[in-house]
Parts: sequence; C-alpha cells; structure tokens
Amino acid sequence: MAVEKVIIAQPRGFCAGVEMAVESVERALARHGAPIYVFHEIVHNKYVVEDFTARGVRFVQSIDEVPTGAKLVFSAHGISPTVWQRAREKRLEIIIDATCPLVEKVHREVRKFAARGYWIILVGQENHDEIVGTSGEAPERIRIVANVDEANRVEIPDPEKVVVLTQTTLSVDDTRDVIDTLKRRFPKLVSAAKEDICYATQNRQDAVKQLAKEVDLVLVIGSRNSENSNQLRKVAAAQGVKAHLIDDHRAIDAEWLEGTRHVGITAGASVPERLVQEAAEFFKTQGAQVSSLGFEEENIHFSLPKEISDCA
Repeated sequence: MAVEKVIIAQPRGFCAGVEMAVESVERALARHGAPIYVFHEIVHNKYVVEDFTARGVRFVQSIDEVPTGAKLVFSAHGISPTVWQRAREKRLEIIIDATCPLVEKVHREVRKFAARGYWIILVGQENHDEIVGTSGEAPERIRIVANVDEANRVEIPDPEKVVVLTQTTLSVDDTRDVIDTLKRRFPKLVSAAKEDICYATQNRQDAVKQLAKEVDLVLVIGSRNSENSNQLRKVAAAQGVKAHLIDDHRAIDAEWLEGTRHVGITAGASVPERLVQEAAEFFKTQGAQVSSLGFEEENIHFSLPKEISDCA
C-alpha cells in the first residue's frame, strides 16, 4: 500500500539564530572573498557545511588552524573566553561573532551567577559545541548533567547556593524531568528568570507532538550531530509513532513505508527548506497528497553582527 498523505509540520527548519549565522558567512564571503575561516561548523547541518566548504569556507576545530591575519567567524553555538583571547592573539584581520543571541543569554547568566559565588549545574550534552562554549565561562564552578541519572548523582560543594541553566536545544519534557530531580535534591536551587530552551526548539517540539497524532511515521530531516534534530525524533517517538532522523529523502528506507499510509515530515532548526520540499516531492511523485499542520512560521529575526551588518 502506497503512502496516501504527507503532512509537513509548521514551524520547521531554520530558526532566527541559524538564519543570522548563515547570513553572516554569506556576507563575509561577499565582502572579503575566500578563504573565510569558521570556528566549528557554522550550524550543525551537513549540506550547509558542504555548500560553504565548496565556496572556500574552511571549518576549523582550533584557533591554531587559523593563519595570522585571516578572517574568522565564530559559529552560532558560542565560544568560551579562552577561545576569544586566543583569536585576539592571532591578530586576525576581522572577527565576526555569529553566536545566537539566545545562547549568549545563557553565557551572561553563567557570568552573573558565577560572579555572585553560585555553583552552576548546566543541563546538556558535555561534548556539544554549545555546552563546551558555555562551560568555558566559569569551568571551575560548573557541573554538567545530561539526564535524570546524572542529576541524581551530581555533587555540589555548596548545596545552599546553586543555580540550574540549560543548553538551548534540549527536549523540553526531558529537561523538565532533570530540573525536577535537581529541585528535589537541592531545595534552594535557583533557576534563570526565563527558561533557557529557545523558542524555536520548543515550537518545533510542540509541532511534532501535534503531527504525531495524525501520522503513522515521522521523518525528521537533520544531521546526526544536530542536537535539536535528534530531540525532534525522540519527541515524535515518545508519542508512540515510528520516527527516523534522515539527512534527506534519499535516506528513506522502503521498509519504513510498508503499511504506512500517513507520513509526517519536519526538520531541525539548522535544515534548509529545500530538503523538506525535496522530501515532500519524493512522496508527491508517488501519488501522495501533501499538506501542512501547525501554526504560522515564527516572525522573529536577529540582527547581524556589527562587523558584517553593513555589507550589501
């Protein structure tokens, strides 16, 4: 039996932070030409990275890989003060900081609470670029926990003065369970005035929950190293439907479609819209009807970094 209906989630794909970061690299290329160096992947999507690489962008994992006098862009995930200092020491021609403003907000919270003598529990994936950058703001005062089990085991030198902050791209539901566990262990736990998980992460997870009620299978388009894409797959699976993370429509396994009438499609916050449309077209050419479900796309935009905002 062929797939009869394909439903595309709204919202999906690029968030404001990704749009800003990608546009920053585009403008840097337009103004300065290749090579442009980017510290870490500008966003966690293989197609975005491959496209920029083909056009002369060089992605590096260390400032030591950047030649003195080169042009450097910091990725959307944020970087530590140590990396900033190392970049300044290289006397680079230009440094463009494309850190997402919502990630930078968490950095400011770390600096604020550390200055007040708090111990900071940072909820997130230890090796994720965002957590590496954020924890670098006050490494001696930060403890990282990834799940409820680690929340039950983490030790804090002063339980009377502890705050919890989070990575911006986590599962809203899983993070709530971790924070509830921490609150039971540390009754005086302080949390930020506003939740750290970003609007785009929450909106896309809410949309997937709604989508999962209408389909037999959810396909999440996104790269393996994209935390928010992985979380979308987990959220869909938690609703009781089959869910798979794919780079693009070419990764769809025919076995997944056996007995499947309704397919849902969504995309992580670093995924170009063309990949969604290509996946929809894959099913449309086989006779499936394509529709959308959810609310209107977000109308949020972040200003470009000042170093690049005046580029045409």
